[in-house]
Amino acid sequence: MASSPNIFLAANMASNSETEFRAMSDASPLGILMSDPKGNCIYTNAAYQRISGQTFAETLGINWSRAIHPSDRQRTLLAWGNTVRTQVPFVEDVRFVNKSNGLIWTRLNTAIIPAKNNRHRIQGYVQIVENISDLKTLQVSLHAVEDALFEQQESARTTLNSIGDGVLTITLAGNVNYLNHKAELMTGWLLRDAIGLPLAKVFKVIDATTRKLALSPLKRALKENQTTKLATNELLIHRAGTEAPLEYSIAPIHNREQNVTGAVIVFHDASKARAHTEKMIHLAQHDVLTGLPNRVLLNEHLNRALGIAKRHQKQVALLFLDVDNFKQVNDSLGHLVGDKLLQSVARRLAKLVRITDTLCRQGGDEFVMLLTEIEHSEAAAQVAKKLIAAISAPHLIDGHRLEVTLSIGISIYPDDCSNPDTMFKHADAAMYHVKTCGRNNYQFFLNELETYETARSNRAL
Repeated sequence: MASSPNIFLAANMASNSETEFRAMSDASPLGILMSDPKGNCIYTNAAYQRISGQTFAETLGINWSRAIHPSDRQRTLLAWGNTVRTQVPFVEDVRFVNKSNGLIWTRLNTAIIPAKNNRHRIQGYVQIVENISDLKTLQVSLHAVEDALFEQQESARTTLNSIGDGVLTITLAGNVNYLNHKAELMTGWLLRDAIGLPLAKVFKVIDATTRKLALSPLKRALKENQTTKLATNELLIHRAGTEAPLEYSIAPIHNREQNVTGAVIVFHDASKARAHTEKMIHLAQHDVLTGLPNRVLLNEHLNRALGIAKRHQKQVALLFLDVDNFKQVNDSLGHLVGDKLLQSVARRLAKLVRITDTLCRQGGDEFVMLLTEIEHSEAAAQVAKKLIAAISAPHLIDGHRLEVTLSIGISIYPDDCSNPDTMFKHADAAMYHVKTCGRNNYQFFLNELETYETARSNRAL
């Protein structure tokens, strides 16, 4: 009987220890489940009961895996089996089926409880169950944002790689951090090789006239803080050394606080555009049939020639040329033969033109020749004789032997006139006089020929 108080004391201490354990575990925000070696539940705390939606009585003796969603159960049990065999830590994210709150994401951490007298024998397991539903919700949101961002980036990348302009971005320090596909082709630099390099190394631009490196576009973008179209008289040097005319603009890149963080350069090869522009200018200033300058270009040259002649006290001659009998050829053989005849005439006339002079097709069968800085009017007469002789030789057109002549009227600056309009009128009047006097000749303007100026509209010779 003496031992009874000791037994009672031990039992009381065990009871107090268990009460304290239960109180501490129930105060924990983490779920706690203890199971026997087979995984059957022998204890759950209040947090676990809230997470699982099951009371202690409902879980007691039931395998802990029954609380897991069927879709996650097989995966979890495979991992659990590995833990049982190897005694490695067990950590799994699984869904619990809560009758009241639906599915709850949890993170399971399992520890082995060794036997008191034999640490190599397993007495059971303790599982710590953490409710990570909020974390999973956040992760889902983050994944959605990442997916949306990825889609936007892919869309932007696809768009930038499909456009015809090169796009290059640089950091505030002036180092390249992006090239689209067109920029790679134009610079010769692949994106992977260009990232981090100074702009001047990848986007090497020189002045087409001076051959010196162009001013840094980044400096201009930072200074003006707006989209800026830069000079077009510049060349882009390819990595291989080839050159291409360049048109480009640069714009600063801002962050949310509107601070400049870098810049974007948009550029393209201007070769085709310049060629097209030059072609349009040529067409605007030249005759389509013969390729000779037209009246527009002739007027520019005439005004410039008169200014130079005035300063140097020289003379300028304007020769009005009309192809005699052209109308009969055109009417009898057709416009195609007539056009080829005019082209033949133009080629012969062009061979007698000095580099400083201008030959123009006025329209129809009329041509005009501008002789600049001549010493005396006799020089114009000598040219007129050569032109008449050159055209009088037969023209072989589509099997036809065509013979035509020239009627030429000449006006001299400053002897006959003081301005371009008067020169045209006087040369035209002199030419008309030749037409009325038998053709195939030349005539200088004389004051008595002014009456012929009024007859221009009636010319049909």
